[in-house]
Order: sequence, then structure tokens, then C-alpha cells
Amino acid sequence: MKALVSIKRVIDYNVKVRVKSDGTGVETANVKMSMNPFDEIAVEEAMRLKEAGVVTEVLVVSCGVAACQETLRTALAIGADRAILVESDVALQPLAVAKLLKAVCQKENPQLVILGKQAIDDDSNQTGQMLAALLNWPQATFASKVQVADGKAQVTREVDGGLETVSLKLPAIITTDLRLNEPRYVTLPNIMKAKKKPLENLKPDALGVDVAPRVSILRVVDPPKRKAGVKVPDAKALVEKLRNEAKVI
Repeated sequence: MKALVSIKRVIDYNVKVRVKSDGTGVETANVKMSMNPFDEIAVEEAMRLKEAGVVTEVLVVSCGVAACQETLRTALAIGADRAILVESDVALQPLAVAKLLKAVCQKENPQLVILGKQAIDDDSNQTGQMLAALLNWPQATFASKVQVADGKAQVTREVDGGLETVSLKLPAIITTDLRLNEPRYVTLPNIMKAKKKPLENLKPDALGVDVAPRVSILRVVDPPKRKAGVKVPDAKALVEKLRNEAKVI
């Protein structure tokens, strides 16, 4: 069984994001980039399924600029077998990425597609659901446990009310949540091996996909600074401030 994992190159989660002076976006020049943390979990889960003998091949796919090759090489170092970069200099929005992944799925015929539930840069949480709709495949989002056997995936999902377990007939889409697993560290020997693994480069035009943006960003601004808190002597003073100043009670 083949598993396809989608990964995204984002600003590293340890970096403080800065808004550009002209308000057109966030600063990415000379900023450390890395694999989206939720996508790391997706790659790790695919590798665990492979080590369990459920999956025979793990294919990683990234859509974006040429520098995404670095992120794909990281996934190959984790253990993925091969990679595909759909290269585009256009800022790709969730629907465009879902259409590109649909085209890759039709080309590669995976039985399982695993994505991070969201990317930490735009927090859209849309690509997995859109891909499932475009392919007309069953989906399980926010997965905290995955078991695959007998042509079905049993997925435990994190929902507002607690946990929900669903059974999906393969092929299917799964999006990963934080508590699904803990990604492994990449070792130096595996980084060296990853350089020899195949990485295919495709263009959106070759896949017959129009990636023109449908949503335009008018302006990006920093959130307003929070006012400093104040100490109150007792509960009575707190209630008074909440009633008279904050006017929340």
C-alpha cells in the first residue's frame, strides 16, 4: 500500500514572525524555515505504518517554491522513499494546493493520504477537507490515533466533546493532530542517504491545474499590544473593576 504525505515549508515555530514595513505580508527574507510541525507528525505516522508492514512506500509531496526541496529532503531523511515538488512561485492558497494534490493522487494512486491538520503560518485547516471533497474520498480529521487493517482505517479523532472513533474505507484522507505521535530526530547518516533518494520536479501546468489566487490580502498588521495588568487587594475590588471598568459583569 502506498501512502502519500503532503508537507509544507513554513517559518520555523521558534522564530518570532515580523510584519513587513509595507504591510503586504510577513518577513521571510533571512528567516529560518522548516517543515510545518503538523506535517512532521504526518510523516512520522506514515513511517510507523511502514515499519508495521502496513505501508510499502511513503511518498512526500510539497507545493511551493524551489526551496521546498530542502523540506522534502528532511522528510526523505526521516525515512520517506521518494519525493515530488510541485514548483510554483505563485503564493498557493488551500484550494490550489488541494487541486495540485488531487492531480498527484490521480497520477500516483495512493491508498492513504496523510496531511497535517493545518499549517502554522496561515492556520487555514482547509486543504485536507478540500482534497477529500475533490477526490470524493472519506476523511478523518484531527486524528490522535490511526490503525489500518483489512482495507480500512480506524481513526480516533479529537472533537470538542472528547474523542470520536470512525472507520474509513480506503482510499481515504487523514489529517493529523498534535497527540498522534512524537516525530523522531533526523540522524546525520539518514540526511546523507536522503541526498540520493529520488525527487521529482513538476509544474502546475503539467498537472493541468490553475493556481491563480482567489483571495487577495489587503493588509497585514501586528496585533494590538496588550495593556499591562494590575493587582487588586481582594475579590471585592476585582468584582468592582470587572463591573465598572471592564463592564463584563
